[in-house]
Amino acid sequence: MRPATILIIDDHAAVRTLLARVLEDAGYQVWEAANGREGLERFRVHPVDLVITDLEMPEMNGLEVIVELIRLCVDVRVIAMSGLSGEELQQATLIGARRTLPKPLDLQALLQVVHSELQQLPREWGAFTPTVMAQDASVQPRSSGPNEGVSPPPG
Repeated sequence: MRPATILIIDDHAAVRTLLARVLEDAGYQVWEAANGREGLERFRVHPVDLVITDLEMPEMNGLEVIVELIRLCVDVRVIAMSGLSGEELQQATLIGARRTLPKPLDLQALLQVVHSELQQLPREWGAFTPTVMAQDASVQPRSSGPNEGVSPPPG
């Protein structure tokens, strides 16, 4: 069975790198995106089992990202995180985030929430297979480094 896949969307490189290392050490396969638009493109190209997104980002905020992710894949599992307000986290839950976490993150709590969300996947699926069509499966996991680019969609 393949490891569960996680996409981290956060505009702070240090946060992405830290979360990626913690999640990779826990046995997950991790992709990163520096903003909401990049995160949506990565999800379109390579659907994942779980998305972890910050809510405060330039270009496209996390609430907008959650709405678009759900439009792409009704089954998407999203964990939202924010250091701003509990109200913003509550809004994320109302529009479709399955869980929320305040920043600064408690990494042990993050791992517990991630594990809990991924354990709820139907057994016959193995790792989650979202109901979305990938345009190009050539995107590789984070192994190339945190600054790798996104391949443009074919066309």
